Amino acid sequence: MRVDPALLTHVASTVRRALAEREGDVLCFLPGVGEIGRVAVQLAGVAAEVLQVHGRAPAAVQDAVLAGSSDRRRVVLATSVAESSLTVPGVRVVVDSGLAREPRTDHARGLSALTTVRASQAAGRQRAGRAGREAPGAVYRCWEQAEDGRLARFPSPEIKVADLAAFALQAACWGDPDASGLALLDPPPAGAMGAAREVLTAVGAVDADGRVTDRGVRMSRLGLHPRLARALLDGAAEVGGRRAAEVVALLSEEPPREYGDDLAAALRTARRGGDGYAARWRQEVRRLSSSVQDVGGGSGPDDGAVGLVAALAFPERVARARGEGAFLMVSGTGAELRDGSRLRSAPWLAVAVADRPAHAASARVRLAAVIDEDTARTAAGHLRFAGEEVRWAGGDVVARRVERLGAVELSVRPLKEPAPELVREALIEGLRREGLGLLRRTRDTEQLRERLAFLHRTLGAPWPDVSDGALLDRTEEWLEPELSRARRRSDLARIDAGQALRRLLPWATGEAARLDELAPERIEVPSGSRIRVEYGGAQPVLAVKLQELFGLQETPRVAGVPVLVHLLSPAGRPAAVTADLASFWRDGYRAVRAELRGRYPKHPWPQDPTTVEATRFTKARLRRE
Repeated sequence: MRVDPALLTHVASTVRRALAEREGDVLCFLPGVGEIGRVAVQLAGVAAEVLQVHGRAPAAVQDAVLAGSSDRRRVVLATSVAESSLTVPGVRVVVDSGLAREPRTDHARGLSALTTVRASQAAGRQRAGRAGREAPGAVYRCWEQAEDGRLARFPSPEIKVADLAAFALQAACWGDPDASGLALLDPPPAGAMGAAREVLTAVGAVDADGRVTDRGVRMSRLGLHPRLARALLDGAAEVGGRRAAEVVALLSEEPPREYGDDLAAALRTARRGGDGYAARWRQEVRRLSSSVQDVGGGSGPDDGAVGLVAALAFPERVARARGEGAFLMVSGTGAELRDGSRLRSAPWLAVAVADRPAHAASARVRLAAVIDEDTARTAAGHLRFAGEEVRWAGGDVVARRVERLGAVELSVRPLKEPAPELVREALIEGLRREGLGLLRRTRDTEQLRERLAFLHRTLGAPWPDVSDGALLDRTEEWLEPELSRARRRSDLARIDAGQALRRLLPWATGEAARLDELAPERIEVPSGSRIRVEYGGAQPVLAVKLQELFGLQETPRVAGVPVLVHLLSPAGRPAAVTADLASFWRDGYRAVRAELRGRYPKHPWPQDPTTVEATRFTKARLRRE
């Protein structure tokens, strides 16, 4: 959403330049209300009337813009609403910031957001045309001319970014629930259609197979979003048709910002209002009232009725307070009220309008109604869960009996005897989150795993894959019965991972008996020492003092693979690395001998190491023996 303040300063200076260089009124396109306000501040003192036009501007301002002016120049700061929906009299100049706001829908949470994008070439042409509606005009574009050709040709198609619930309902009514038979310029995204079908199923508009129900047909004829159609039909039975229609009409067209964020207060303002919005609202109320019978409910305070209808429309946005104006919706998304809102003390809210800016942790509540827990349970009853919940949380198994609406916990009690299968699943979840390090692992365990990984990489089947992912997928094969007896983290720490891993050896084929032959833990070198082989790298490594390999012509092999020999000095420091001992004795040994024999004179450094006996000892000890 953020726009560089330097660009807004440039736009304001361009407007001043246009006023100086051209005649007539100036129409300036900006992406949103916030940018309009900031540019208006920077235009203070210009020899023109500055007007602000956007979707939520008061009707009086919009009327003043459309009425024109004969005695004073005007600067009209507008969003893209002025691109094509209206003609502004007197405009001869357009200043285009080159930015626009496009909607994005978070289908998983049922929330919308706006994002700032570069305006397309088509939008730029449309905006420029506003300057020539009544007479020849001029356009000032606030971007480099070289960038123009790199702009998108057209705005994003609405079907790619919009909530498709209403479209999906129409497609279902036409007998084509997935819209695959429609000749569309752009096919609907599969994810958005899937989310739309979930909404339609939840409100009873389609059955499990996506076919439209009788209720869905009725909804499609109301001229409302399916969520609002559900709120109207079900709300009428609870609060009366007239009041349900009043609330749904408020939700159909968001009230002006000056109505506030309290939906019940906005209803009272609309009832007594004399502005253009109130007139449109009353007309919509009459239309909707004629669509439902005014039976049932109808009594009680407005606040409860408003909250119920809003919650029926957006059950996943029912939210419970968690302090300091913060709430948690049953969808799992956090929500926050603006400072000073009268709703901040409410225990529960039915959130009617909210958006979640990109990268924001919580949604911003624009319009909501106070409800109680009973209303929350009624509206979001299909999201209620009650039962045993055993999961890995905070580094251990947590077992409890819980009742919740979606992500909102209503009641929690410890569970003393959780079902063993649920505990097992929680322990596996812990292993997936924190790794196999939760098990007891010794150096021998790690070497066994590295040996098996080497054999799997080198020989393949029947030697098992012992990567973390593979082991976690086969827990029932190697961690039973230890895992079935475990109840908490500390029990995992007592499981011998090395002993458990041996269950994966290919015992059935008899190959398991060849483990020490194919991938031995240690190799005996000519000196008689048994040296550990390290299998953790791409190639097995044998780190051994150089004198202990005297007389050995061929590089040792494991499973047919030559080991990488790390030749060490008498002090155990690396002197050379080779996978070809014969080549080293022939070409590399001379340089190592010249460098080290003066440093370690007590150790043998023969000119031809292939013809002498290997040793672990110094020359003095060799003479004594």
